[in-house]
Amino acid sequence: MSAGTRKAAQAALAAEHAAVYGYGVVGGHVAADRRAEAAAAYHAHRARRDALARTVRGLGGEPVAAQAAYALPFAVPDPAAAVRLAALLEDRVADVYSDLVRAAEGALRREAAGALREAAVRAVRWRGSGVPFPGLAERAADTTVTKAGSGSGTARAKR
Repeated sequence: MSAGTRKAAQAALAAEHAAVYGYGVVGGHVAADRRAEAAAAYHAHRARRDALARTVRGLGGEPVAAQAAYALPFAVPDPAAAVRLAALLEDRVADVYSDLVRAAEGALRREAAGALREAAVRAVRWRGSGVPFPGLAERAADTTVTKAGSGSGTARAKR
């Protein structure tokens, strides 16, 4: 596989690290009737994260490590904010998986497409509505997630 594929897989792994962290916040603030949904998403992102770490190793890379903390894009003081954060996390994960779909081939491309689809479906469930083309930065108003202290954990350049 190409260096571009490895780079896209690393970006997806970084996004999964950020999503796992973010769902820790979501789970702590979401209403009781949505806690099972938050827990399921948390476990799904942990599984994808672990699989991507193996994929990156298989591509000859050293998997990017999770940050100790990530800066949230907005305060999450209540259940409504937790739901907004969950939808945003899924949008951002879909963004990086769309890059991996473009960069990969074969089984990895199918896995990335499946992950993109799952993130888009979870985003719709959290938001209550969909977006025309999940995973495309062109339709997103804000496509950056920053890690605490500097840089971005799942930042994407706008095209």
